[in-house]
Amino acid sequence: MKKSRHIIREVKEGSIAREMDLEPGDELLAIDDVFPEDVFDYQFLTENENINVLIRKKNGEEWLLEVEKDEDEDLGLTFESSLMDEYRSCSNHCIFCFIDQMPPGMRDTLYFKDDDSRLSFLQGNYVTLTNMKDHDIDRLIRYHLSPINISFQTTDPELRCMMLHNRFAGDIMKKAQRLADAGLTMNGQIVLCKGINDGEELERSVRDLAGLMPALQSVSVVPVGISKYREGLYPLEPFGKEDAKAVLRQIGKWQKMIYQEHGIHFIHASDEWYLLADEPLPEEDSYDGYPQLENGVGMLRLLYTEFEEALAARQGDSRKASVSAATGALAGPHLRRLAELLREKFPGVHTEVYEIRNDFFGETITVSGLITGQDLIKQLAGKDLGERLLIPCNMLRQGEEVFLDDVTVTEAERILGVPIIVTDPEGSSLLRGILDGCREDQHKRRQIYEQTDRCDRGTAECGEVHTV
Repeated sequence: MKKSRHIIREVKEGSIAREMDLEPGDELLAIDDVFPEDVFDYQFLTENENINVLIRKKNGEEWLLEVEKDEDEDLGLTFESSLMDEYRSCSNHCIFCFIDQMPPGMRDTLYFKDDDSRLSFLQGNYVTLTNMKDHDIDRLIRYHLSPINISFQTTDPELRCMMLHNRFAGDIMKKAQRLADAGLTMNGQIVLCKGINDGEELERSVRDLAGLMPALQSVSVVPVGISKYREGLYPLEPFGKEDAKAVLRQIGKWQKMIYQEHGIHFIHASDEWYLLADEPLPEEDSYDGYPQLENGVGMLRLLYTEFEEALAARQGDSRKASVSAATGALAGPHLRRLAELLREKFPGVHTEVYEIRNDFFGETITVSGLITGQDLIKQLAGKDLGERLLIPCNMLRQGEEVFLDDVTVTEAERILGVPIIVTDPEGSSLLRGILDGCREDQHKRRQIYEQTDRCDRGTAECGEVHTV
């Protein structure tokens, strides 16, 4: 196994590490003669009250430090890699992989495919488990890391091998059962591809996955995303309105059966299916507490709930304001309904909603999380955008004001000639953006599309993108 170097990036003020004169640039070599493979080993090894820490200083000296501390007291070290190991790249070649559908010339991080079970626990990523050997499963069980978010796609071994283009992908149920037997909890995902793992194949998958309850807490079904950059890739078809209605009927049937026996709905359709089918969103209690929110299941219903609650807490007045909001084609009608609710209480506030067509990836991509800065600017240039323009934070890179195509919010503001307010996913943030023009201090994505070295990411695996 290739060992990553654990270089210290920061030493916390007042910490044990600071008292031991450790500095950024020093390297952790071992704890109690054990080399920590990653952050989980490090946390486990530093739990004891008495430990021996081997450090290599920047000048090459090696220090063996005897540490006495309170149990579970942190040493105060931050390492250059938050995982303390290299990210494991995906060994699959999935027929639905969105990263394979990316155009050339974008930043390198957008082309990295991760399939690391540790990121499932740390950041909520969905992983296929194809990278996992017995050693990796042993460590998950040893540290009782859960929930683990798993991309199943199908429970048919041959079909799964075909969809992931990996001859080792067929043992998913065996691995999941081992995790369940060890008491670990899981959430599942099925990326549905028309004519491949839908219909009878979806029936089989849901039936098999229900057998993993209660360890498997929920399963989401999301439609495959298809961009215009699919030359040379497996031929996939987009789902239409009638297809979406059929999927919802199928999922609804299973929800009723499972709810009667277990008291939860278990299998959930992502918001896209309801929007494609032009059917109303389910009520809040249908989402079982939103276990699949990060995967686009219930985002819009929660947005309605939060927006209405925040609006109810406001005292209406006669203020005058004209603002605009940009989103993807799917969510546009729902944003307009929220604007209408707002206007009932604040009749002088007008919100113009613009649905941005995705020329960059193709018009079949209708989610807001894949809107580029250039499409936003081109389609809004010359329009009356009012006092400010609102955009959701999922258009931007985590924690930064940069679109997928590296256009910055500042550039967009300059070209469009209007202040841009980036709103967080909560309905209260949207309301504040419209009424008060409040800029959020921290943009908290509920979905991510890009590999970074942060521990506050949302979910995505193998380039799957399902943000509404």
